[in-house]
Amino acid sequence: MLHTTRAILRTFTLLCASALFAACASGPPQPTVDYKTDYNFKAVKKIAFLQDTGQVYGVNPLQLSDMQRDRIHEALSYALTNRGFQMVADAAQADLLLSWNLVTEQVTDVRSWGSLGMGYGGIDGIYGGYNCWNCGLGQDISVRSYTQGTFIVDMIDPTLDKSVWRGVTQSPLRGNQREDQGKYNEAASAMFAAFPP
Repeated sequence: MLHTTRAILRTFTLLCASALFAACASGPPQPTVDYKTDYNFKAVKKIAFLQDTGQVYGVNPLQLSDMQRDRIHEALSYALTNRGFQMVADAAQADLLLSWNLVTEQVTDVRSWGSLGMGYGGIDGIYGGYNCWNCGLGQDISVRSYTQGTFIVDMIDPTLDKSVWRGVTQSPLRGNQREDQGKYNEAASAMFAAFPP
Protein backbone atom coordinates (compact mmCIF):
# COMPACT_ATOMS: atom_id res chain seq x y z
CA MET A 1 0.00 0.00 0.00
CA LEU A 2 2.79 2.42 0.95
CA HIS A 3 4.72 1.53 -2.22
CA THR A 4 1.62 2.27 -4.36
CA THR A 5 1.06 5.61 -2.62
CA ARG A 6 4.67 6.64 -3.25
CA ALA A 7 4.40 5.64 -6.91
CA ILE A 8 1.22 7.70 -7.33
CA LEU A 9 2.82 10.72 -5.61
CA ARG A 10 5.97 10.41 -7.77
CA THR A 11 3.87 10.25 -10.96
CA PHE A 12 1.77 13.24 -9.87
CA THR A 13 4.90 15.26 -9.08
CA LEU A 14 6.42 14.47 -12.49
CA LEU A 15 3.21 15.50 -14.27
CA CYS A 16 3.10 18.81 -12.38
CA ALA A 17 6.78 19.50 -13.14
CA SER A 18 6.24 18.73 -16.84
CA ALA A 19 3.29 21.14 -17.00
CA LEU A 20 5.34 23.85 -15.28
CA PHE A 21 8.29 23.44 -17.67
CA ALA A 22 5.96 23.51 -20.67
CA ALA A 23 4.41 26.77 -19.44
CA CYS A 24 7.84 28.34 -18.90
CA ALA A 25 9.07 27.32 -22.35
CA SER A 26 6.17 28.93 -24.19
CA GLY A 27 8.30 31.81 -25.53
CA PRO A 28 9.48 35.26 -24.55
CA PRO A 29 7.52 37.22 -21.95
CA GLN A 30 4.80 39.45 -23.34
CA PRO A 31 5.42 43.20 -22.98
CA THR A 32 3.28 45.81 -21.31
CA VAL A 33 2.72 48.64 -23.80
CA ASP A 34 1.69 52.26 -23.34
CA TYR A 35 1.48 54.98 -26.00
CA LYS A 36 0.30 58.50 -26.76
CA THR A 37 -3.18 57.90 -28.13
CA ASP A 38 -3.36 61.06 -30.27
CA TYR A 39 0.04 60.52 -31.94
CA ASN A 40 0.08 59.86 -35.71
CA PHE A 41 2.05 56.59 -35.90
CA LYS A 42 1.06 56.17 -39.58
CA ALA A 43 3.49 58.96 -40.49
CA VAL A 44 6.44 57.02 -39.03
CA LYS A 45 8.69 55.48 -41.69
CA LYS A 46 12.27 55.90 -40.43
CA ILE A 47 13.67 55.03 -37.02
CA ALA A 48 17.14 55.62 -35.56
CA PHE A 49 18.76 54.68 -32.27
CA LEU A 50 19.10 57.45 -29.71
CA GLN A 51 22.79 58.22 -29.21
CA ASP A 52 23.10 57.29 -25.51
CA THR A 53 20.82 54.27 -25.56
CA GLY A 54 21.58 50.96 -23.86
CA GLN A 55 22.15 51.99 -20.25
CA VAL A 56 21.94 49.46 -17.40
CA TYR A 57 20.68 50.59 -14.00
CA GLY A 58 19.80 48.99 -10.70
CA VAL A 59 21.36 47.23 -7.79
CA ASN A 60 24.47 45.40 -8.97
CA PRO A 61 23.94 46.37 -12.66
CA LEU A 62 25.24 44.04 -15.36
CA GLN A 63 28.25 45.06 -17.36
CA LEU A 64 27.08 44.52 -20.93
CA SER A 65 29.81 43.93 -23.49
CA ASP A 66 29.87 45.70 -26.84
CA MET A 67 28.94 42.34 -28.41
CA GLN A 68 25.81 42.05 -26.22
CA ARG A 69 24.77 45.64 -27.01
CA ASP A 70 25.28 44.93 -30.73
CA ARG A 71 23.06 41.82 -30.46
CA ILE A 72 20.31 43.87 -28.82
CA HIS A 73 20.59 46.60 -31.49
CA GLU A 74 20.54 43.97 -34.24
CA ALA A 75 17.46 42.28 -32.74
CA LEU A 76 15.53 45.55 -32.36
CA SER A 77 16.46 46.55 -35.93
CA TYR A 78 15.43 43.09 -37.18
CA ALA A 79 12.01 43.32 -35.50
CA LEU A 80 11.26 46.84 -36.76
CA THR A 81 12.48 46.11 -40.30
CA ASN A 82 10.18 43.08 -40.39
CA ARG A 83 7.32 45.41 -39.48
CA GLY A 84 8.09 47.65 -42.50
CA PHE A 85 10.19 50.40 -40.92
CA GLN A 86 13.52 51.65 -42.23
CA MET A 87 16.39 51.86 -39.74
CA VAL A 88 18.63 54.87 -40.42
CA ALA A 89 22.00 55.79 -38.91
CA ASP A 90 21.42 59.56 -38.94
CA ALA A 91 19.03 60.63 -36.16
CA ALA A 92 18.26 63.86 -38.08
CA GLN A 93 16.52 61.76 -40.78
CA ALA A 94 14.44 59.71 -38.34
CA ASP A 95 10.75 60.12 -37.58
CA LEU A 96 11.28 58.40 -34.19
CA LEU A 97 14.29 57.71 -32.00
CA LEU A 98 14.57 54.34 -30.26
CA SER A 99 15.96 54.19 -26.72
CA TRP A 100 16.35 51.04 -24.63
CA ASN A 101 17.44 50.51 -21.03
CA LEU A 102 17.81 47.55 -18.71
CA VAL A 103 17.00 47.79 -14.99
CA THR A 104 18.18 44.97 -12.74
CA GLU A 105 17.03 44.03 -9.25
CA GLN A 106 17.63 41.16 -6.87
CA VAL A 107 14.46 39.12 -6.23
CA THR A 108 13.78 36.45 -3.62
CA ASP A 109 11.06 33.97 -4.52
CA VAL A 110 9.55 32.01 -1.62
CA ARG A 111 7.13 29.21 -2.46
CA SER A 112 5.39 26.71 -0.22
CA TRP A 113 3.33 23.65 -0.98
CA GLY A 114 1.75 20.81 0.90
CA SER A 115 3.27 17.35 1.00
CA LEU A 116 2.08 13.99 2.25
CA GLY A 117 4.05 12.89 5.30
CA MET A 118 4.09 9.31 6.59
CA GLY A 119 5.86 8.57 9.85
CA TYR A 120 4.74 5.05 10.75
CA GLY A 121 1.98 3.05 9.25
CA GLY A 122 0.84 -0.52 9.25
CA ILE A 123 -2.12 -2.83 9.01
CA ASP A 124 -2.88 -5.05 11.95
CA GLY A 125 -4.21 -8.22 10.34
CA ILE A 126 -5.56 -9.65 13.57
CA TYR A 127 -7.63 -6.66 14.58
CA GLY A 128 -8.26 -5.38 11.06
CA GLY A 129 -7.32 -1.80 12.04
CA TYR A 130 -5.01 0.65 10.29
CA ASN A 131 -2.42 2.23 12.54
CA CYS A 132 -0.68 5.45 11.45
CA TRP A 133 0.92 8.27 13.37
CA ASN A 134 2.38 11.37 11.69
CA CYS A 135 0.21 10.78 8.61
CA GLY A 136 -1.11 13.87 6.99
CA LEU A 137 -0.10 16.99 5.14
CA GLY A 138 3.16 18.78 5.78
CA GLN A 139 4.59 22.01 4.43
CA ASP A 140 7.60 22.24 2.08
CA ILE A 141 9.22 25.62 1.42
CA SER A 142 11.52 26.63 -1.43
CA VAL A 143 13.56 29.86 -1.44
CA ARG A 144 15.28 31.06 -4.63
CA SER A 145 17.17 34.32 -5.28
CA TYR A 146 17.80 35.60 -8.78
CA THR A 147 18.37 38.78 -10.78
CA GLN A 148 15.23 40.15 -12.44
CA GLY A 149 15.71 42.23 -15.56
CA THR A 150 13.25 44.88 -16.72
CA PHE A 151 13.82 45.78 -20.37
CA ILE A 152 12.37 49.16 -21.36
CA VAL A 153 12.04 50.43 -24.94
CA ASP A 154 10.93 54.00 -25.66
CA MET A 155 10.07 55.54 -29.02
CA ILE A 156 10.82 59.25 -28.80
CA ASP A 157 9.50 61.92 -31.13
CA PRO A 158 12.52 64.16 -31.90
CA THR A 159 10.35 67.25 -32.43
CA LEU A 160 8.40 66.85 -29.19
CA ASP A 161 11.48 65.46 -27.39
CA LYS A 162 9.10 63.09 -25.58
CA SER A 163 8.34 59.40 -25.54
CA VAL A 164 5.24 58.51 -27.57
CA TRP A 165 5.42 54.71 -27.14
CA ARG A 166 6.84 52.47 -24.41
CA GLY A 167 7.19 48.70 -24.16
CA VAL A 168 8.28 47.01 -20.93
CA THR A 169 9.06 43.35 -20.35
CA GLN A 170 10.44 41.47 -17.34
CA SER A 171 12.37 38.24 -17.13
CA PRO A 172 14.85 36.48 -14.85
CA LEU A 173 18.38 37.03 -16.13
CA ARG A 174 20.55 33.99 -16.62
CA GLY A 175 24.32 34.23 -16.80
CA ASN A 176 26.88 31.97 -18.43
CA GLN A 177 24.67 31.08 -21.38
CA ARG A 178 25.80 30.84 -24.97
CA GLU A 179 24.51 33.94 -26.72
CA ASP A 180 21.88 33.13 -29.36
CA GLN A 181 20.89 35.91 -31.79
CA GLY A 182 17.70 33.99 -32.58
CA LYS A 183 16.49 34.36 -28.97
CA TYR A 184 17.26 38.10 -29.06
CA ASN A 185 15.31 38.40 -32.33
CA GLU A 186 12.38 36.46 -30.90
CA ALA A 187 12.22 38.69 -27.79
CA ALA A 188 12.45 41.87 -29.90
CA SER A 189 9.69 40.63 -32.23
CA ALA A 190 7.47 40.00 -29.20
CA MET A 191 8.22 43.54 -27.96
CA PHE A 192 7.09 45.11 -31.24
CA ALA A 193 4.25 42.69 -32.06
CA ALA A 194 1.68 45.46 -31.52
CA PHE A 195 3.76 48.35 -32.91
CA PRO A 196 2.51 50.66 -34.25
CA PRO A 197 -0.62 50.68 -32.09
